[in-house]
Amino acid sequence: MACESKTTPSPTLATMIGPAHTGDLAAVFGLLEQSGLPKDGLADHVATTLVARDGGRIVGSAALELYGTAALLRSVAVEPERRGQGLGQRLTHSALDLARQRGVRKVYLLTETADGFFTRFGFGWVARTEVPLPVQQSVEFTRACSVTAQAMALHVRAEDSR
Repeated sequence: MACESKTTPSPTLATMIGPAHTGDLAAVFGLLEQSGLPKDGLADHVATTLVARDGGRIVGSAALELYGTAALLRSVAVEPERRGQGLGQRLTHSALDLARQRGVRKVYLLTETADGFFTRFGFGWVARTEVPLPVQQSVEFTRACSVTAQAMALHVRAEDSR
């Protein structure tokens, strides 16, 4: 009996990353809830939210809140069964590319558990007081995240793009 060899694309490579739409928010909120991430204020930034789609299903997200030349990276989430396949990295790279396209010079984030993930992109620790005031006044900083969440920052330049 002969074995047939089938080549199937990697689920991560077949997954397309693109802009979110208002109709995607319920699925994104579900992902955030599964990941223990806040959804407060995200609906105000759907225009700068990215989603990973596998067919018609949303399996990942990443969002930016833009504040002039600063941005807040938030809502980086991947469906539990898709974690460890590089999708979170692709979403983060795509969000950082979007930040560059929008003229952002520095990207900030808050985390309690994902610092090891974000240091791979060059994010480093900063005091919350070093974060620009408009970012500090965001829903993420003022209400959505715990005061114990640590701030991280990354300087982005056009030549940093992949």
